Amino acid sequence: MKRLAHYRAWLLWLAASGLLAAWLAYAVQTPDRQQAFMPGKVTHAHHQIELKCAACHAEPFKGSAGIQDACLSCHAKELKAMDDSHPVSKFTDPRNADTLAKLDARQCVSCHTEHKAEITRPVGVTLPDDFCVRCHSDIEKERPSHKGMAFTSCATGGCHNFHDNRALYEDFLIRHGQGGKLKDDPKLPERHLRDFMVYMEYLDGEPITASDMDGRAELSPVPKLVAEWEHTAHAQAGVNCSGCHQAKDESDTLAWIKQPDHTVCTRCHKEEVEGFLTGLHGMRLKQGMTPMQPGMAEQPMKPSAGHAKLTCMSCHGAHRFDTRKAAVEACLTCHDDGHTRAYKASPHFTLWHEEISGRGAKGSGVSCATCHLPRVEFTTPEDETRVLVQHNQNDNLRPNEKMVRSVCMNCHGLQFSLDALADGKLVARNFKGMPAQQIESIRMALEAERRGQARKAAGEADEAEE
Repeated sequence: MKRLAHYRAWLLWLAASGLLAAWLAYAVQTPDRQQAFMPGKVTHAHHQIELKCAACHAEPFKGSAGIQDACLSCHAKELKAMDDSHPVSKFTDPRNADTLAKLDARQCVSCHTEHKAEITRPVGVTLPDDFCVRCHSDIEKERPSHKGMAFTSCATGGCHNFHDNRALYEDFLIRHGQGGKLKDDPKLPERHLRDFMVYMEYLDGEPITASDMDGRAELSPVPKLVAEWEHTAHAQAGVNCSGCHQAKDESDTLAWIKQPDHTVCTRCHKEEVEGFLTGLHGMRLKQGMTPMQPGMAEQPMKPSAGHAKLTCMSCHGAHRFDTRKAAVEACLTCHDDGHTRAYKASPHFTLWHEEISGRGAKGSGVSCATCHLPRVEFTTPEDETRVLVQHNQNDNLRPNEKMVRSVCMNCHGLQFSLDALADGKLVARNFKGMPAQQIESIRMALEAERRGQARKAAGEADEAEE
């Protein structure tokens, strides 16, 4: 009897263990239940995909190398584009080996540790404000102009960023430091997608009308949708119904797509879709999850838009493809923070209203998209350059000095741009008013340049006397 009871106890334990293991396996694979296994809250940048654990923890036995690979799978291209000021190569250089003992910046998680909400600061940094001192403790000797400055002030607006300093390097400050508030001809670069597609022979470029439609015969076209499409850039460029609604299926035969998604848009807008999937609007789609909804956001959103699903069609429409609507009204439909609410009382909106009403020059208006979805130059694999809209709305947002080159300096001088972006209250008012202070970076760079020129001139004079 004792032996039987012993076996029963073991069987009961094994059964309970098996059931528990099965439940854990099920829970780990079920997004709604994965929350229970999270060791802590994730950062604002990743909260949308926090239940897609495999997005970061793809290879459980690869350790820190696996996490680093996960970081780079999303951020490597951005780091390369910004000419990273602290690349891995700087820390693998034997001459800088001593810095690794102070801060192992070869690994993203050394500075950006997830699930540590209690120590997470802006831009997802989980180090103290003065972390620069670990490697730059002798900066006063190298740069007398920095004497007396606190190490907590390194990242002050207009001074230094850890990764992207393209608008803050001394040579850039010197080259562009003399400009005023406004440029002589403040305008945005023009987009020429249709011309580019025709030039590359992706499209024939011949306009088509309703009589040319090639939709399925059994589908009765809706007059309203036909009228919308007929007046779009798609129709003007020769993009017919089949261009979006038809694709080859697994058997390599043409199949009709009732509701095309972002994968269809990539046929002509590959770079734009890639940007969309990288940013907060589309990153859930990139991970194979359901579309982002404003109700999931941590930023203030309008309750009326809470259940909207963010796809390409959310802003552009399914047949109108109205870029003006996408540039302002689509944003205002969802966003409800102070900066957004202040937009229509700002000088930027005044310029936008002037342009769309026909009283302002083309490219002179400033919409939400002007700053947050900027027009940038892109070089294609064929080594051709064109202007496209960067659909990753986070690409130039944090730190905001990243806006200077791609946005602000289309219209403003460098000094005014840095001053405005460094003024948090002015940003909250959507730039209605003037900056409260002047950033000293340009003055310091120009003074250093003058000192260098004076030393050079003195040296040349000494050589001439000899």
